[in-house]
Amino acid sequence: MSFSQNLKLLRKTQKINQKKLAKIIDVSPKTVSHWETGYTEPSINQLISLANFFDITIDELVDRK
Repeated sequence: MSFSQNLKLLRKTQKINQKKLAKIIDVSPKTVSHWETGYTEPSINQLISLANFFDITIDELVDRK
């Protein structure tokens, strides 16, 4: 599974919308949308924030085996 697919699945599992996730990790909702469509990817600091929020490792977040 790609990062973008995994992020969308994680977000939906937490039952939050893009706007709320964006606020939590201090980015714009458009940024979250771009990540979920694969248009852009987060910086390492943003990956850390996402992993911390979802309480998973960065490897799990990017689906690295």
